[in-house]
Amino acid sequence: MKYVWGIVSSAAALFIPIRGLIVCAAIFIAIDFVTGVMAGRCRARRAGKPWGFESRRAWDTVIKLFFVLAGIVLAWLIDSLILDFMQLRLARLFTGFVCGVEFWSYLENAAEISNHPLFRSLKRFMKQQLDEAIDSKKNGEQQP
Repeated sequence: MKYVWGIVSSAAALFIPIRGLIVCAAIFIAIDFVTGVMAGRCRARRAGKPWGFESRRAWDTVIKLFFVLAGIVLAWLIDSLILDFMQLRLARLFTGFVCGVEFWSYLENAAEISNHPLFRSLKRFMKQQLDEAIDSKKNGEQQP
């Protein structure tokens, strides 16, 4: 049994440098999950339909969490063990992208839940910025 704990401890020690990235991504995903459930309930209530919690959706989140954490670990392994001379910071870029997507989803959920003008305006502004960036890429223009 001591060999098993030795292997587990060694593996855990390998990933200590990325514990902050893992915790950050997990928090963003958890908050998005909770607000997504709340938004779904609000949509059903406004439509006058019954609402029920679907375990399938929860398992989708668990699977997403697994793949995100695996992606962080894999990106960090590339950063630290394969391309350590390049300083790419792939793990941080990957985590930042994931957290950005989860933040976008959070804003959509917050707009749906609260129907507050601030969140509706933020959602509209971000959509407008994204549409402009996509249009400029389609037209071959460069972003400043």
